Amino acid sequence: MAVLATIKSLILLGVLYPRFYELFYMFYHVFRVLLVEITTFMINRDLYRKLLEWKKSERRKPLILRGARQVGKTHLLKQFAESQYSSFVYLNFENDPALEDFFQGKLEPKKMIDKLSIYFEKKILPQETLLFFDEIQACPNALKSLKYFHEEANEFHLVSAGSLLGVKLGRSSPFPVGKVNFFDLYPLHFCEFLEAMGHKQLREYLDFKKDFLALENPFHEKLLELLKQYYFVGGMPEAVVSFQKNQDFNEVRNIQNEILLGYQNDFSKYTTPLIAIKISGIWNSIPSQLARENKKFKFSEIKKSARSREYQEALQWLIDSGLVNPSYKINKMELPLSGFRELEHFKIYFLDTGLLSAVLGLNAKTILKRSEVFLQYKGAFTENFVAQELKTFLQKELYYWSHENQAEVDFIVSREEKILPLEIKAGTQVKSKSLFKLQKKFQLPRVYISSLLNFKESERVSYLPLYAVKKF
Repeated sequence: MAVLATIKSLILLGVLYPRFYELFYMFYHVFRVLLVEITTFMINRDLYRKLLEWKKSERRKPLILRGARQVGKTHLLKQFAESQYSSFVYLNFENDPALEDFFQGKLEPKKMIDKLSIYFEKKILPQETLLFFDEIQACPNALKSLKYFHEEANEFHLVSAGSLLGVKLGRSSPFPVGKVNFFDLYPLHFCEFLEAMGHKQLREYLDFKKDFLALENPFHEKLLELLKQYYFVGGMPEAVVSFQKNQDFNEVRNIQNEILLGYQNDFSKYTTPLIAIKISGIWNSIPSQLARENKKFKFSEIKKSARSREYQEALQWLIDSGLVNPSYKINKMELPLSGFRELEHFKIYFLDTGLLSAVLGLNAKTILKRSEVFLQYKGAFTENFVAQELKTFLQKELYYWSHENQAEVDFIVSREEKILPLEIKAGTQVKSKSLFKLQKKFQLPRVYISSLLNFKESERVSYLPLYAVKKF
């Protein structure tokens, strides 16, 4: 009945106002375009569920969302604010330096809220309004104020983010530990990429798989094809959105190059000229060092006279900014693994495999068709991909095992008081003398191998495909 009444009303309006249909169609078309744009560019991030839990938690404190530049922190928090709160107030301390004036003198949250309400002409209400402090590292007093928001005004919900916040916190924290909640955001992992590409059911099928029985071959082959796409596109949100919309690899590469240029600009913008040169030296040497069979990072590859102590500050800057994921050698298979790491022996992986492909200058055909050129770098891509996945899901320091330069296992993980070794194979040849040597030496009940092969399990070895390494 309601639909019929609506149709009659539209007909009557068309009779009374001849231009009504023309205007109606114009507005309908605009609305439809906007709707398509909104749904096309919507990328679901797994971290959104944690934000919902944070909002409802009795332990909720002001939230700091950490992550490298361009991984989608601002977009995710704005999406969360718009869908979960009646209103939100957005402060960007880089774009509007005048905001710093509200954080001078004694930091009294309720007085600051009153002033911000006037400045933004918007009532800030407890639990109903989300305060969002973006690029918070640009205003040390705003960072410091989070302590007082927790202690004196925790009824107000507050989130914050910053592109180089890790660098700021890595040097000195202006507030005591325990007064804030921390979340970390990384580039889209492979399963998020699957969903963004319209394969939500395939992602769910993979997510809910609990055994090591082989997948049906059509699913396995489809996932391998999508994995190759991910090697090129990676997980930087802007690149994923572009590929989602246009399926244009060239446009993806242009976006990746712009992101890389932005990172290079950050090196000189936020550090001294000398440190910037050293950061660039490390950054530019990573792809070639990963391409070697022995992927241990060597400062001498930057320049022959380089010494590690000269580059420590530059390396730490890259780690704190979230642009690289280090993996440290351990010399014993005992818990905690961190107690047996050798800080002078490590590998360095890019935060995003797609950016690695851009730095190497590999085109889409090279990767998707797995040409001879790609084969030179397949080990680098595969290990970098796995490091990226493990960092995202475990959110722990990465480790590998090596013994007298004669045996090496790519990743060692601890979970539920167990030590789990993982060997990575870029193709379908899965023999690993190093892995079985480690298993025998330390009497490990189970080891894992990840490759392009399907799921499989034997008495002491579990085989999982690279696209499912998150299940490790």
